[in-house]
Amino acid sequence: MTALAPTLEAFFTERLMAQRRASPHTVASYRDAFRLLLKYVQDTTGTQPARLCIEGLDAALIGSFLDHLEHERGVSISTRNARLAAIHSLYRFAALRHPEHAAVIQRVLAIPSKRGERAIVAYLTRPEIDALLAAPDRSTPIGRRDRAILLVAVQTGLRVSELAGLGRRDLVLGVGAHVRCTGKGRKQRSTPLLANTVAVLRDWLDERSGAPEDPLFPGPSGKQLSRGAIACLVTRHARTAAESCPSITAKRVAPHVLRHSCAMELLHSGVDIATIALWLGHESIRTTDIYQHADLKLKERALARTTPPSAPRGRYRPADALLAFLEGL
Repeated sequence: MTALAPTLEAFFTERLMAQRRASPHTVASYRDAFRLLLKYVQDTTGTQPARLCIEGLDAALIGSFLDHLEHERGVSISTRNARLAAIHSLYRFAALRHPEHAAVIQRVLAIPSKRGERAIVAYLTRPEIDALLAAPDRSTPIGRRDRAILLVAVQTGLRVSELAGLGRRDLVLGVGAHVRCTGKGRKQRSTPLLANTVAVLRDWLDERSGAPEDPLFPGPSGKQLSRGAIACLVTRHARTAAESCPSITAKRVAPHVLRHSCAMELLHSGVDIATIALWLGHESIRTTDIYQHADLKLKERALARTTPPSAPRGRYRPADALLAFLEGL
């Protein structure tokens, strides 16, 4: 076995799990990145992963792997950059253990992230939100559960992983009602709840009894819903909502769109951007700036305060005969 295999194993067990205490989602993402990389190297060069050495996994091979991801597997630029970030993290770890491979490692670390287009975030308007919340069939337990999930998602702006991980103990419905969650980087935060959300959740808890450690929104087996299950129910109810609100048809409604919708509701209500960053659990306020770029109403108000240009209308006509001749060519 070459130096790469024990280094990769130590990277996961020592660096990610023991030292950085990375979340299971981060570990899974890095695992998938290296599974794809090693499989690509095996298919391309015929080298078994356990026999692959550090100098054999150089910048040229990794560059071709990134191109393979983007052009053949059809991944987005952000996914490509995420795979590259995992590789960079491994090579920074390897630099401390194997200085004899410093030249190869530095060339890999010099591979830059790829810049992509920054699209305007998608979000639902208030009529679209109301149509989505009215879509679940409240005559069934699953419909009442789904309505509670959608209401909490739109009102709190929780990430889908945070929403799926909520337990009954994370809900406080007394004075100062709020919901607690652990977000990215194991940062805990509390988000206040509106009175109508509290009423819906109180009815749901009365209907669905359980222990404090039980999931707040369980699936048919009693275990917590997966992120994929929540995404499916959001998509299903969005199709139903489109029957009464056709504008939803033009939007790809996913759980993260509900998070964006929460942020835009706060912004339209006059909440400052720093408070919205705290509400959503953003590490930096710069992340929250995307909602100001997407807010057309903010730009329309700015346009209304400007003075319209007073330039006379009409078509340019050259004053000189020679210029008129040249313009006519």
